[in-house]
Amino acid sequence: MRPVLIIVLILIAAYLFMVCPNINRKRKKKMLPFTQTYVAHRGFFDNESDAPENSLAAFQKAVNNGFAIELDVQLTSDGKLVVFHDADLKRMCGDDRLLRDCTYEELQQLRLADSQEKIPLFSEVLSVVDEKVPMVIEIKGEYQPDVIAMHLAEEMEGYQGIYCIESFRPKALMWYRRNHPEVLRGQLSTDVFRDKEGKSLNPIVKFVGTNMMCNFLAKPDFIAYNHKHVTQPAFLLCCWMFPVMRFAWTIKDQHELKRARKFFHVFIFDGFNPLAGMGKRTR
Repeated sequence: MRPVLIIVLILIAAYLFMVCPNINRKRKKKMLPFTQTYVAHRGFFDNESDAPENSLAAFQKAVNNGFAIELDVQLTSDGKLVVFHDADLKRMCGDDRLLRDCTYEELQQLRLADSQEKIPLFSEVLSVVDEKVPMVIEIKGEYQPDVIAMHLAEEMEGYQGIYCIESFRPKALMWYRRNHPEVLRGQLSTDVFRDKEGKSLNPIVKFVGTNMMCNFLAKPDFIAYNHKHVTQPAFLLCCWMFPVMRFAWTIKDQHELKRARKFFHVFIFDGFNPLAGMGKRTR
């Protein structure tokens, strides 16, 4: 019986080692600006308006309303860092191609959600934000996330505003940990087994991702988790064992916001105004 107990204890210790994030208190204090506002998912957007998601207009609206901004970055075929969420252009632009197969000039022929807005360069978004509000920058992970991370770091040289990076892919976070450890980084996660976008993934990849078992490599400063899956055991264990900052994605209404406050410190939202009828945010 004793050998079995020893094996169980070793497995528990190994698991806790793998999922342990960075719990440095000084780095946690650097994230306080994100707790003092709400984070507008892909900008303060409405895909039925002239300010669709990840557009310059949506980012300007977020700045005007004092919201922090979440956005997505990926690379074109000619190495331009652009702001766009999906791997393909179908949903937002009605084009069947993958974004990474297009040059920047080709993308400029398209429009976002039937508006006059185009897919912006990341540098254009930086000009709109102008260090006025915090940014949460997601590095898309479908293709060479470490290369995207390198391009992002080059773009951020000299930027004095408040920002952090996040990704589903530990490889992107590991690149930042090695090359720019001063930048706050977060591990995006969800219950991949319940997520429709994870259907095609290998079961082992699903298990590792859901349980955040690469945290020992990336050492994220925060966990950004799907608020709908807060009952997932690995997430609850992380909340209980480690004093890590937790970002909720993506809050869709006041009811979800109220429920998420029990588990999270920072709230990424879209589809409504979290300040409507509430005044300023209070903790």
